[in-house]
Amino acid sequence: MPRLNEVLAALDALWPPDRAESWDAVGTVCGDPQAEVGRVLFAVDPVQEIVDEAVALGADLLVTHHPLYLRGTTTVAASHFKGRVIHDLIKNDVALHVAHTNADTADPGVSDALAGALDLHVVRPLVPDPSDDKGRRGLGRICELRHPMPLREFAAYAAERLPAAAQGIRAAGDPDQVITTVAVSGGSGDSLFPYVREAGVDAFLTADLRHHPASEAVQHTGLALLDAAHWATEWPWCEQAAAQLDEISDRHGWGLRVHVSKTVTDPWTTHAAAEAADDTTAGAPN
Repeated sequence: MPRLNEVLAALDALWPPDRAESWDAVGTVCGDPQAEVGRVLFAVDPVQEIVDEAVALGADLLVTHHPLYLRGTTTVAASHFKGRVIHDLIKNDVALHVAHTNADTADPGVSDALAGALDLHVVRPLVPDPSDDKGRRGLGRICELRHPMPLREFAAYAAERLPAAAQGIRAAGDPDQVITTVAVSGGSGDSLFPYVREAGVDAFLTADLRHHPASEAVQHTGLALLDAAHWATEWPWCEQAAAQLDEISDRHGWGLRVHVSKTVTDPWTTHAAAEAADDTTAGAPN
């Protein structure tokens, strides 16, 4: 079996830490570099449910997309949920490694996995990485649908293809607008609106869209929007990343057992919606 430091070197080659945003916290959070690794679990969030799953699985390494400590801390006391996570990982000899914005911009990256889950044809990055002379790395992806479809149909299609979450898919724009081209970005994407407008696509599929940026995008450009759950847009990366590590393991003869958590860690658990009324003013506040 490989040592942890060997596996981490392979992961850093896939997602170099120096390509993460300056505010990000990527890399190894805990783990003995000389410990042997036989089983690896990929997940989106380093929350307690995922740590419990890693321990029950007998994983030696947990790789998550989201950081455990995005901001500095002065304690890992188990009285706080993040401290409990660290205690449980160390007590059970499970290393934790994070690939966040360095995985977002990779080739392939988080948005490639999202496009793949939707069976879209990737054309190019939405925000190219200027250091990549091949023009393949960067944030988001500009894509083409295999078959154009109305927005209402594309929203339903996306809801079927992405992992189920309480939010489902929200769509903004004319439901009958035909969608041929779409920009996608895993995770929170409304900061990318200027690039989406410049790309001239029919629609933008991402997560965590806020009211005012979404309203302005629809009113000023006619851009259709699809707002999915943050977790659901990033989970496909776990499968992509696991396949990448599997290939590396086979090439080196490591014999790793690589798993992807199917535990839903999206924080939203219930969705309720009133039945639409014919009169659009029904139920409006006075």
